[in-house]
Amino acid sequence: MNMDYSIGQVAKQLGCNVQTIRYYEQIGLIAAPQRTAGQQRRYRSADLDRLMFVRHARELGFSLDAIRALLRLSNQVEEPCHLADQIAAEQLAEVRSRIARLRALEDELVAMVDHRAHSTVANCQVIEVLRNHALCQHDHHEPPTSPAAP
Repeated sequence: MNMDYSIGQVAKQLGCNVQTIRYYEQIGLIAAPQRTAGQQRRYRSADLDRLMFVRHARELGFSLDAIRALLRLSNQVEEPCHLADQIAAEQLAEVRSRIARLRALEDELVAMVDHRAHSTVANCQVIEVLRNHALCQHDHHEPPTSPAAP
């Protein structure tokens, strides 16, 4: 038996909002679902599985382009897995890079907070460091990223 679900039911099951599901449909990550006579979207189990794949990949930080590539690969069951491994390895490298940047930011904030012996804003280390980037211990500028998506 192949049950069908409303968009609200799917959103609740995935833990996301309805707009996210519509967005995934709009950008082609999922096919347009069947519609009722009243034009309500009706999702099948296969649609739900694909959406779960997409949501899990997003939770792991994969880009939309990487998810598209992984979805294409998931339909080619006889193909070798090395391309999926490569995409995951690239994501792992990005996560490790973000962790390193966050650790540097943590060190910077610890250094700022550890200098709180001053009694006035005129001598406040936090204000001074924020005013003058040269006082920072690390370069913590984030590299440019692609626009965030739901």
